Amino acid sequence: MPRRPRLAAGDLAYHVLNRRVGRLPLFETPSDYAAFEKILAEAHAHTGLRIAAYCLMPNHWHLLLWPRHDGELSEILRWITVTHTQRWHAAHETAGTGPVYQGRFKSFPVQSDEHFLTVARYVERNALRAKLVRSAENWRWSSLWRREQGDPKQTAWLSDWPITRPRNWAVRVNRPETGEELEALRACVQRGRPFGDENWVNRMVKRFGLESTLRPRGRPKGS
Repeated sequence: MPRRPRLAAGDLAYHVLNRRVGRLPLFETPSDYAAFEKILAEAHAHTGLRIAAYCLMPNHWHLLLWPRHDGELSEILRWITVTHTQRWHAAHETAGTGPVYQGRFKSFPVQSDEHFLTVARYVERNALRAKLVRSAENWRWSSLWRREQGDPKQTAWLSDWPITRPRNWAVRVNRPETGEELEALRACVQRGRPFGDENWVNRMVKRFGLESTLRPRGRPKGS
């Protein structure tokens, strides 16, 4: 079965995720994390990519991006993945041993309203959810840590958001999600399903031919 074309329309926000092959460690040392952050900074410097939020985890990463132009998402994510793979192999002296990533990145579009804040919170809360830190802003390898430092150098390659960032944002990120919220977001990750209110989702599905993202997995009953 052919793969569904990757949605990469411009001026939409996207949650993007990729993992190390076999869920093996992707970032093991501070230099591993810093090397990927350097790639994000380079992507911003060379293309103007709007990086709204991110969180690097031991075996995967989450990005919340806001590309301007059609095709920008796929083009830049391809560069990020290929560049990181090459540098990762060079740093670990593992050239020729196989892929670093499990495959193509996963993504879904996000409505630029409170749903954007929900996804940003989901992204920046990852380390706390995994119990790697006691407060989300203490995870060094995230946009929340960078913004909470108050240093312009730390936030130079992070973009504004399409919706106002609440003043008490760190407090909000540290509050636990509901089970329903997590279930909805994880379904979007797995299916590439747009995340927003019902009317917006239906518009995105119709506009981009994403009907398959709303269908249940598996064969229809009786087949």
